[in-house]
Amino acid sequence: MSESSAEVVANAATAAVAASAAGAAGGWRRATGIAGVAIGVVAAGAAAGVALERMTVGRGMRQKARLALDSAGPYGSLRGMPGKAFSDDGTELYYEVDDLDPDAAPAALGPRRRRLFGRKAPAPVTVVFSHGYCLNQDSWHFQRAALRGVVRTVHWDQRSHGRSGRGVAQGRDEPITIEQLGRDLKAVIDAAAPEGPIVLVGHSMGGMTVMALADQYPELVRERVVGVAFVGTSSGRLGEVNYGLPVAGVNAVRRVLPGVLKVMGQRADLVEKGRRATADLFAGIIKRYSFASRDVDPAIARFAERMIESTPIDVVAEYYPAFNDHDKTEALAHFADMPVLVLAGVQDLVTPSEHSEAIADLLPEAELVLVPDAGHLVMLEHPEVVTDRLADLLTRTGAVPAGATVKGYGSTSSTAQPG
Repeated sequence: MSESSAEVVANAATAAVAASAAGAAGGWRRATGIAGVAIGVVAAGAAAGVALERMTVGRGMRQKARLALDSAGPYGSLRGMPGKAFSDDGTELYYEVDDLDPDAAPAALGPRRRRLFGRKAPAPVTVVFSHGYCLNQDSWHFQRAALRGVVRTVHWDQRSHGRSGRGVAQGRDEPITIEQLGRDLKAVIDAAAPEGPIVLVGHSMGGMTVMALADQYPELVRERVVGVAFVGTSSGRLGEVNYGLPVAGVNAVRRVLPGVLKVMGQRADLVEKGRRATADLFAGIIKRYSFASRDVDPAIARFAERMIESTPIDVVAEYYPAFNDHDKTEALAHFADMPVLVLAGVQDLVTPSEHSEAIADLLPEAELVLVPDAGHLVMLEHPEVVTDRLADLLTRTGAVPAGATVKGYGSTSSTAQPG
């Protein structure tokens, strides 16, 4: 996209805000098309003004393909034991627990049990997965499938995402903060893993949530957290990300996007109609900002699209400002004395890999993994790499025995079994 065309997009978005403020019905109908594009960009964690490839397949055929993928795709169908936690403002948070496989656990814990001479075995390590912006717990599908049975895991939906309730504080017009997400994670840990060691895994916004937890509850990290994985995330300075756009385009987007989002959040019903009407553009934007590989499985791309498009526009709008305020660089010090994995896609346009490198620089003992030909949703795009490095981290923390192997990245029936 040229700088001049980026300015055109920005000016059009500004006009949409003005038209909506005036309450003109015709203006809203015109703005809806622009909003549909902008929503897709924001929902993918990017910015307005994406250059799309020319589509060569008819709209009807594309719609049939999406329906076929929806009916046949197995991704996101894994379920565990459900539970509910309640944050400090009363927001209901949904989580699921995958417990140790009874057949695998004795073999894995045998040596430890023998050393205890008949005493009660300690609580197992629990791995808590936190997902990113406009996603849900199912974004960890491959890792969940591969680790099932060999380690206790908790997957939860952040407030206003997935099966969790809408933020109670946001219903009172209180803005979302990353600090609030840290308190939400604390509530989930208290409910789902009240005792025993913990490994924290966070992708994108989920990684920021983990940092916010450490910032507010350093004693919890010191006493119970034995390892952490940061996947495609950032400790701050997100306002400097250019999303692959030229300088003029980025500046233009930053100038108008907060106002556009505020207006769209206030007229969510109309905007959702525009979002559906621009489904093809939406899909193209998501693919560009989620993946880097040209040969991404269409079922995976559609899976990501479904997760993102399920996030209501008013939720998209209320979260967005929190990212510019996010700065948890100092909180990283709480993870300095434990095994840490920092992993990112080299071609991530949302949280560039340089942000992961900055995290690793502050945690010299961390393992830094930069995945070539990978975008923001690296755990879906290259699940074998993410799961392999995560399994290694779990081995280093003692959560998984050294002889265990994980396998079967792509099937919902996959399990992890001791080797």
